[in-house]
Amino acid sequence: MDTNSYDVVVIGAGPVGENVADRVVQGGLTAAVVERELVGGECSYWACMPTKALLRSGAVLRAARQVPGAREAVTGDLDVAAVFRRRDAFASDWKDDGQASWLEQVGVPLYRGQGRISAARVVEVTAADGAVTTLTARHAVVVATGSAALVPDIAGLREATPWTSREAVSTSTVPGRLAIIGGGVVASEMATAFAGLGASVTVLARDGVLPFAEPFVGELVTESLQDAGVSVRLGAEAEAVERDGGGTVRVTLTDGEQVEADELLVAIGRTPNTQDLGLDRIGLKPGSWLTVDDTLRVVDENGTAIDGGWLYAAGDVNRRVLLTHQGKYQARAVGDVIVARAKGQDVEDGPWGRHVATADERAVPQVIFTEPEIASVGLTAAAAEAAGLRIRVVDYDLAATAGSSLHGEGYRGSARMVVDEDRKVIVGFTLAGPDVAELLHAATIAVAGEVPVDRLWHAVPAFPTVSEVWLRLLEAYGR
Repeated sequence: MDTNSYDVVVIGAGPVGENVADRVVQGGLTAAVVERELVGGECSYWACMPTKALLRSGAVLRAARQVPGAREAVTGDLDVAAVFRRRDAFASDWKDDGQASWLEQVGVPLYRGQGRISAARVVEVTAADGAVTTLTARHAVVVATGSAALVPDIAGLREATPWTSREAVSTSTVPGRLAIIGGGVVASEMATAFAGLGASVTVLARDGVLPFAEPFVGELVTESLQDAGVSVRLGAEAEAVERDGGGTVRVTLTDGEQVEADELLVAIGRTPNTQDLGLDRIGLKPGSWLTVDDTLRVVDENGTAIDGGWLYAAGDVNRRVLLTHQGKYQARAVGDVIVARAKGQDVEDGPWGRHVATADERAVPQVIFTEPEIASVGLTAAAAEAAGLRIRVVDYDLAATAGSSLHGEGYRGSARMVVDEDRKVIVGFTLAGPDVAELLHAATIAVAGEVPVDRLWHAVPAFPTVSEVWLRLLEAYGR
């Protein structure tokens, strides 16, 4: 059994774990990373990058068909094989040579295998051949193992071998009929993608489409999906599932109706990858989300840091925000605070301090790559009211901006600004429309920077662009 010592040991080599290790090394400490699958994690191979590659081809085709001149040049439908080849390239053909090489370049050793905490600051790594390597951490262990698709306890579901997001993203065939259980981000994006690739798609959205977004978002996306031929069954709930000998999947709904499909995608949420980390060795429950304090140290049910504060959790696994970019943001804070504590430096743990992830609660940006595209940051109007804020909501039709007319015919979109009336700052912003992702960072800066509404009048949007919506929203708000 080999034993190796480092200042920090990171379990999980996805974007979060990579960034933790990088920050630690930049701060002058040593770090090692443990990974049981592919370096680069879920985002690189089964989520962010390949899913957007799948969706982009269809989005470009729809955009071209809305612009006279370009429309006439479009003579066919998507080349499915070419779409999949592009997707494969974005997933690096599910090989991690490039990202593993990057770890080597920045001086971070990679240990492949299942990492388990065996004692305080000790991680045992079991390789595929059964060999065990023991890693000891002088200062901290960071859990960055992410999450996996949740498969609910529906009768017959597991036996029917449903798709999760991984199978949907990596498939090389388009099912003739695809049923989707769920109405959230993954369900909506995959319904958009596979409808564009030629599948007959049915969405079983018990709680509605994108239920945690502003209400107009779900309405626009539902309408768009239906226009694309998707059957959106709002309120439909699966009670039982079976796959017959011919491969057909039958989903029985709670009202007794059956939905048949060639493949079934389950997209109802995530579960933490903590089942086999040795959490029971340190008094935590395997398979549970890890609760953290403001500096992302793992704490017990009383809010006390575990065993003096050597264990940290960043990314999905702490359940604060299940988004890659937010996990990387947490990773920077974690890496920096570990370095600060190791060197006896001051810890900046107040709101917006260097060593905390304040934006997790106040300024989380998110893009949903449906048709129309959805971009949001901060609180919805409902969430702001629930938080006790006195707000004013201002809406504007994006199609009324001069810039939208350049996108083509049939432009549909909307924008919403949520203003905290006591502080006169924006606390939430939502956009729905073509390419609105590229407008989002301006809103993120306004929310995170708590820019006063009066000052925003001096941020002049260029003409003719869709960014003119900022001026229109301010005009509707008044001075």
